[in-house]
Amino acid sequence: MSVSARARAEAALRARRNWEQLAQFCVVGAVGYAINLAVYALLLHEGVHYLLAATVSFLVAVLNNYWLNRHWTFRERRAGVAAQGMRFFLISLASLGANLLVLHVLIRLGLGKLVGQAIAIVLVTPLNFVGNKLWSFRHPRRPPTI
Repeated sequence: MSVSARARAEAALRARRNWEQLAQFCVVGAVGYAINLAVYALLLHEGVHYLLAATVSFLVAVLNNYWLNRHWTFRERRAGVAAQGMRFFLISLASLGANLLVLHVLIRLGLGKLVGQAIAIVLVTPLNFVGNKLWSFRHPRRPPTI
């Protein structure tokens, strides 16, 4: 008998550990957010184009976030560093793409570059969390017992 998606979603929302992981992910995200904005502001100050600055600052923050999430948020879900790191990197690339799109739109709408980046990061965070929880740091599959 299969469990409906709604039942699984309701169970996930009731699970305390999911809320704890979300809180830890947000703490890691806040550190990454600060790193991202600091590197972004520094690169803008040095005259780097805002989209390149956003890409570099995002990658610096991603390295920090991967290490913290692997060793703290999802420590019980650690798998091989190469496979897990590649999944994390792919989710990060998707998040970066979404971030750059949102940032570009916000700047075209007249927001400042730093404010636009701050808002874009916040808007992309849910995509990043769900992708990492469900794919990058998923529970390793165990072979079926016979």
